[in-house]
Amino acid sequence: MNMEAKTVAVVDYGMGNLRSVSQAVQAAAEGTGWTVVVTQRPDDVRAAQRIVLPGQGAMPDCMRELRESGLQESVLEAAASKPMFGVCVGMQMLLDHSAEGNTPGLGLIHGRVSKFDLIGRTQPDGSRYKVPQMGWNQVHQMPDAGRAGAVHPVWAGVPDGSYYYFVHSFYAQPQDAAHCAGQTDYGGLFAAAIARDNIFATQFHPEKSAEHGLALYRNFLHWNP
Repeated sequence: MNMEAKTVAVVDYGMGNLRSVSQAVQAAAEGTGWTVVVTQRPDDVRAAQRIVLPGQGAMPDCMRELRESGLQESVLEAAASKPMFGVCVGMQMLLDHSAEGNTPGLGLIHGRVSKFDLIGRTQPDGSRYKVPQMGWNQVHQMPDAGRAGAVHPVWAGVPDGSYYYFVHSFYAQPQDAAHCAGQTDYGGLFAAAIARDNIFATQFHPEKSAEHGLALYRNFLHWNP
């Protein structure tokens, strides 16, 4: 495959919401000169300039499929230097460990993934919290000390407190608070977006989050970490 053009590789290891993710990234890339490639080939991941790592389903299955597909090594190589966007379980995989199936992650951002423990808890409106959290919730952008208190560039132009679409029973707990790029409240605050150096990732689904979701993919294509 000719990868001389500016290429974004959406990693297909069999566990992502690939169609909607790739269509959203494609929509964001329109008119920018970026080509979006959904690929199962490690060489395509190595050749691409930017990487999107989606994930859907159970963490143990995602980690196993990434490893057995032969793509894990190329993803780790890419994460060392290229802009990478993790989505949903693709975000959870970036951390050290998940309570779901007692599964080791990729260790790219230190921290762990825990399960919501909301049994018997009620929301402000009196209804019970449900797990998984499923639906729209507000995301509050977190100031970054490394950027003199500014928020992450991938939030550019997105109003703070915008609503995004979530479907998850487990949530990320980065070890370093500085790696939390966005917070959401669901029975307590948790990291809805995490970031470090050239990596940005969200627990929510930008591709299911209308214009504010597309804005993140668009910003990702222009981001120069």
